[in-house]
Amino acid sequence: MTATGTPTLLGVAAEAALAVPGVAGLQPRLARCLAAAAAATRTDTAPHRMPPEAGIRADRAPDGSGWRIEVRCVLAEGYRALDTARSVHERVRTAVSSHLATHDVAKPVTVAVTVTRVAARPATA
Repeated sequence: MTATGTPTLLGVAAEAALAVPGVAGLQPRLARCLAAAAAATRTDTAPHRMPPEAGIRADRAPDGSGWRIEVRCVLAEGYRALDTARSVHERVRTAVSSHLATHDVAKPVTVAVTVTRVAARPATA
C-alpha cells in the first residue's frame, strides 16, 4: 500500500489523537470488536489487544475529492469532553493533511470525533 493509503492514514490519525491530553485511548467500532472475538480460538490464552488504529475509520469522499476520518476516543476522567474533542479534531486534521501534503497529495480532510466514554481513574491503594 502507498504512503497515502488507508492503513497509513489510520496510523497517522491514531498517533495524533492519542497525543492529545485527556485521550485515554481509542475505541474500536462494534463490528471490529465482534470480528476479533469471532476470530479468537479457544486455545489462545493471550489477551487480545486491538491496535490503536481500530478506533479510526478513514474513507475517501464519495466524489474522490478528499478523505473523511472518524475518530472514536475514550477520554480520561477530569477533562472537558468538548475541549478535548476539539483538540483531537484539529490535531488529527492537521496531521493527516500534513501527511498527505508530504506525499504531494493535497486533498481536503474532514474529521468527525465521537467521545464513546469517559474512563474512570484507577482506584489508589
